[in-house]
This record gives sequence, structure tokens and C-alpha cells, in this order.
Amino acid sequence: MFLGVLMSTLAIGLGFAQPRPSAAQPNQFVPVEDRWRLLWPLAGRPNPANPYQQNVLKGDFPILGQHTFFVFTGIGDTLVEFRQLPIPAGISTERPGSATFFGDDAQFFVRQTILLRFELFEGDTAFRPLDWLLAISPAFNINHLDVRERGIVNPDVRDGTERTRTDIALQEAFFEYHLANVSKRYDFVSIKLGIQLFNSDFRSLMFNDTNLASRLFGTLANNRFQYNLTFFNMLEKDTNSELNTFGMRDQQIAIANLYWQDFIWLGYTAQFSIHYNRDEATRHFDDNDFLVRPDPSGSFTPHEINVVYMGWTSDGHIGRLNVTHALYWALGHDDHNPLAGRSVDINAQMVALELSVDFDWLRPKLSFLWTSGDRDPEDGTATGFDTILDRPNFAGGGFSFWNRQGVRLLGVGLNQRESLIPNLRSSKIEGQVIFVNPGLLLFHAGLDIEVTPKLRSFFNASYLRFANPEPVEVFLQQPGIGHDIGFDISVGVFYRPLLNNNIVITGGVAAFVPGQGFENALTSGVLYQGFVNLNLTF
Repeated sequence: MFLGVLMSTLAIGLGFAQPRPSAAQPNQFVPVEDRWRLLWPLAGRPNPANPYQQNVLKGDFPILGQHTFFVFTGIGDTLVEFRQLPIPAGISTERPGSATFFGDDAQFFVRQTILLRFELFEGDTAFRPLDWLLAISPAFNINHLDVRERGIVNPDVRDGTERTRTDIALQEAFFEYHLANVSKRYDFVSIKLGIQLFNSDFRSLMFNDTNLASRLFGTLANNRFQYNLTFFNMLEKDTNSELNTFGMRDQQIAIANLYWQDFIWLGYTAQFSIHYNRDEATRHFDDNDFLVRPDPSGSFTPHEINVVYMGWTSDGHIGRLNVTHALYWALGHDDHNPLAGRSVDINAQMVALELSVDFDWLRPKLSFLWTSGDRDPEDGTATGFDTILDRPNFAGGGFSFWNRQGVRLLGVGLNQRESLIPNLRSSKIEGQVIFVNPGLLLFHAGLDIEVTPKLRSFFNASYLRFANPEPVEVFLQQPGIGHDIGFDISVGVFYRPLLNNNIVITGGVAAFVPGQGFENALTSGVLYQGFVNLNLTF
């Protein structure tokens, strides 16, 4: 009998059985023991495999009592990418008879990531913040790179031209707790502790990462204001999967920001922020045995960087005109910049602006980005702007060749993968910020087309140039580097075959036509990329 009662209780809690109502006479009021399952006689019992039917795995029914819920989310992310990047042939070229400096530039990359997210929370699921939330997200990754020259997958040329790696990570693990309500309309203050995702501005121009943090956040004035106070003690990243490891990075980041909705104009949101980045003096080789800290440029001396960013960004519309902008000013100190070969004071700026107008199913847009460069790389002031850990959704985003691909230049990146700034940095995820860099001028025109509710297409064209090419000249010991980086032209599609986000297919092709500066530093050949990304979500 005890076993029967126990099984019945578990079945009710998991959402597979209906609780019995109390016995009553005809026409007598009957109290309902479980209000969450009132519709079962009409809608039928739930199917755990169907996320669109009422489902205990999706938080539609409490798993314990009347206020504790469980949500499971499974994500499969598959990326297949072909790209061409300038690759030095070296003395150990795969083709011994080759006489050219640059070898075969073709690369093929495949990455498969599976993310499992488990959430347990208490609350009413609507109208007010959750009382508490516990979330854990293990991740599994396999990635494969196939290139045509040696010395790319590893400095040891005996490792050949292919590399396959697997990785298992705890990508997310945090506890969120509701501290208090501060108004009758559920303005609140909460705290979140652990490995968590945080994006510090609208277009991810400064910091976007999942990492170890303590975060205090909330709302004020009927949700007109939202604020965050966040402190990161950064974890090291796996080089190939870019997932978190359990090792510490010896880097601390503090971020405070305030969002102000309907700032001056209705529908226009402003954000004011302060970022502080302290990157300690360390020495580190990545998982492929390449030196990433300190950067392999100039003097290889471990150095500490302390820098503060003051920012004002916005997103929204002024009448019919959609407006996004960003202004950042960086001030700080680097006790031994590798390219300058000395300690430097940091004073650098960024300006970004995007304007667009919606015409029914068309959205033409114009974008501009300027990051300051360093006119005199060997003086005591570093004026080339660099970000902390950006992933910009700007000027074509991931469809753009320049944004998507990291172009290598003698051990460092002329730019980084998923970044726009030419910063001469060894690695965005493992290297240190470099404020002695050439800076960037970018002019972009794009067109977004809502072809059908399921299909969206994108057309982008950008012109890029160095603000000041002198740091590239000093790094290469080669005078006369031109300003023009080149033209970036891309086409992309975003397709949702089921008209929801359970199956999303993204793909695109791009061509990069080098300008004089890129030709002087690397190559004059036109470069191409193509990719398909399949995202499946349960």
C-alpha cells in the first residue's frame, strides 16, 4: 500500500497522473487540489516529448508542491565553414616545390556543440520575479580543422595539417535569488552567483561572455530603469571550443551599467556604463602550444594592464528612424606594452552609429565605426582602442568576412574572430588587450529583407581602412603600409522552417577584396568564406 501511494505521488509531481478531487455530493463546491492540471480532462495528459503541449519538462506544471518548477532545454549547434585566409608556406610547406611566400589558403572547419540546460526554480512563473533559480548547463563539443599548410594546427610541423579536438565543460552554473521587491509593480533587486552569461551593451561591442561572476541587478520606476553591478573573476577558455575550463584566468572585470527606457524620446533606450579590466602579468600557451600571453610581438615580457572604459550606448527609434550608437572612452595603464617596449598610459576612443528605416518588409541601413589608432607606437601613450571581449552584431555581424574570420599576422591577429578591431592581439579569448594598434574606420551599407515569415535575407557591403597604420609598420619592420584594408561584401539567410526557433538554419557567403594596406602587410588575392549553421532546440 505504501508503495502504491509513493508511486501515485511521484506520478502527480512529474505530470503524468491527475490528482483525485475530494469526494462531494452533487452540486456541492469541490476544492481542487492541483490548479495546474485543471484542463487535463479536456486537453488530455501531456506528452513529455512535445515541448508545445503542457509539459512538466518545460515548467508548465510544478515538479514539487505548487510553486517549484523544472525546465529542461537541449540545444544542438552545428557549424560547417569553408574559408580562405593568408597562410605562410614556411620552410616546411606541404608542397616542397612551392616558390611563393604564401601557401594554399583553403581551410575547412566543423564544430558540433551540444548544450544541456537544467533549471529548477520557485515562483509563480508570471507577473513577478522568481523567488530563486538554480541553473546548470553542461556542454559537449567536437571540432575539426583541416588546412593545407603545416605549422597552422600546431607549431610543430610534424603534427600535420589536420586537428580534431573534443571538450566537455560546465558552461553555466549559477544560483539566482530574489532579495526584495521595491515597488507595488514588482520593481525588484536580485543577485546571481556563478558561471553566467552577461552582455554589457546592445550590440556586444565591449563585453559578451559566459563566465564566473557575482551580479546584483534589478529594476526601478515601473521597469523604466534596469541596472547591473557585476564582478567577474575570469575562467580560462579552451582554445578550440571556446568553452570554459576550470582554471583561473588571473583577470578581473567589474561592470556597472544603467538602462534608461524612453530616454528623451519614446521608444529610445539609453545605456550608461563603466567597465574596469585588470589583467594580471602571466605567461600562457594555448591548447595548441602557441604563445598567447604575453603577446608574441616586440618584447615577450609579462605585463599587467589596468583600464577603465566609460560608455554611452543606445538602441531604439526616434520617430521612424531606428538608431543604435556607442561611445566609449578608455583610460588606464599598461606596465609594459610589448609593441612599444615600455610602460604606456592608455587614452583611446570608439564611436559607432547605425541608422535604419523600415519600409514594410525592407530595412536599409547605414553604419559607421571608428576606433582610434596609435600614430606613434613607441611613445609613452597608447591611443589605439581595444575592447575586453566583444562579439559585435554590427556592420553585417557574422555574415561579414572581416568580422567572422581572424586574420593572422606573424603570430598575432591582425583582427580577431568575431571582432572588428585590428588590434594585433594574440587571442581574443586568451590574450591581453593591446592599445598600441592601428585603429579602424568602417563604412557599411546593408539591406535586411523579410522575404517570408520563415525566411530573412541580408545583403552587406563595407569599406575598411586603418586609422593609423604605423603600429603595423613597426610590428612588421616595414615602412609604407597603406591605409586601405579593403572591401567586404556578404550575403546571408536566416531560415526558420517551422516558424519557431526550434529549428534555425543560418548561412552565408562573403568575399573580401584587399586594399593597399592589406596587400602591403599580407596578400593581394581575393579571399572568400561560406558557412552553414544549424541550431536545434528542444
